Amino acid sequence: MEKAAYQRMTKLCSRREYCSFDIRQKLQRMQLEEESVNKIMSLLLKQKYIDDARYSHSFINDKLRFGKWGKAKIVFALRQKQIPQETIDEAFEEFSDELLVQSLKPLLDKKLKSVKGRTEYEKRAKVIRFGLDRGFSMPDILKCLDDTSDDDEQL
Repeated sequence: MEKAAYQRMTKLCSRREYCSFDIRQKLQRMQLEEESVNKIMSLLLKQKYIDDARYSHSFINDKLRFGKWGKAKIVFALRQKQIPQETIDEAFEEFSDELLVQSLKPLLDKKLKSVKGRTEYEKRAKVIRFGLDRGFSMPDILKCLDDTSDDDEQL
């Protein structure tokens, strides 16, 4: 049973990135003893099938590029995966602040066009809430909104 579980996990890990938390859960769902789970986990870590730093970097990259998430939401998701804060911080060092907010302006512009509200204040509040829900910081959101309103005034 232990060998089959190990082979299944190596097959999974060779297809895509997993963090140690995800693999541990999969092994526990297979109803293996804790000793076997620990043994398989240490083998997978030793052989670099699992690497939380590599997973964090990949996760951040994917969520920035495809999910259009902000830093706060990404950090929260990684913390849910029980990835240590130091590992998360190290992974974020590889991404510039500019890259972290690159998707925010187009996202807010698009939302601003589609949002409904009785007043400009109400629309702006909804767009700010949307940005915060996406994990962006209030100063970044306000800066992008101010840039957007400056662009509108120039027309």
